[in-house]
Amino acid sequence: MNAPIVVDSVAALRAQVRDWRRAGLRVAMVPTMGALHDGHISLVRIALERAERCVVSIFVNPAQFAPTEDLDKYPRQLARDLDRLREAGAHLAFTPGVSEMYPAGFATKISVGGPSSGLETDFRPNFFDGVATVVAKLFLQAEPDCAVFGEKDYQQLCVVRQLCRDLDLPVEIVGAPTVRDAHGLAMSSRNAYLGEAELGVARQLNVILRRTAAALSDGADEAAATEDAAKALVSAGFRKVDYVAARAGVTLAPWQRNRNGRLLAAAWLGTTRLIDNVEIPSA
Repeated sequence: MNAPIVVDSVAALRAQVRDWRRAGLRVAMVPTMGALHDGHISLVRIALERAERCVVSIFVNPAQFAPTEDLDKYPRQLARDLDRLREAGAHLAFTPGVSEMYPAGFATKISVGGPSSGLETDFRPNFFDGVATVVAKLFLQAEPDCAVFGEKDYQQLCVVRQLCRDLDLPVEIVGAPTVRDAHGLAMSSRNAYLGEAELGVARQLNVILRRTAAALSDGADEAAATEDAAKALVSAGFRKVDYVAARAGVTLAPWQRNRNGRLLAAAWLGTTRLIDNVEIPSA
């Protein structure tokens, strides 16, 4: 595989995409914050199934981190990321600095309602404003035909879809299944923070969520089942549970029994916050 073209300016990104468009090529985009793992690479492969060219952005977006969060220690490993993109067949890596994305005097943000309400927003109130703003900028900069996002960040996926619908952004949003390790743990850049013993605890998150989703599908009381799931996570070794919640699969409105839904959770293991979600099948 050829190494991807690497550009760090919007002008260079637009020039390359413009050349591809003149050649009649379809362009897909995979927005990331780097520290690429097998989950990200699966997104690249899906993008390449849908387009002749794939752009991967690598940008640790400060606008979606609160002052108390892990912006400074978030893993940054650009050389390794570029090697992985070469192996995956990505065509271009867009690696802007903060000043390129948020130049002096930048004063605009996008706020998306609907699926952003509750869940992550209850604990990270500015998170989805930061996500929506940077994703809108990336789409305007690269003008992709489609963009691929992982279902692991399920609420984010719903927010991005809402963003594109509401602002008439001509980008097809493709949701990709969560990639998990052999024990069911969802791939995440933050897994790098975990030691071996903590990984053993983290792998219980998926187990408990699947068990709870099956119980809900079989008719268990929602409030009792989600409360029991939170208690089970603490018993398994999680320090704190931010939420375990059942929601409608598309809108993230309150879940209705006998309808497909999502069971979503966020929990702390030491100083690391993990999220995951599983489908609640209709009865």
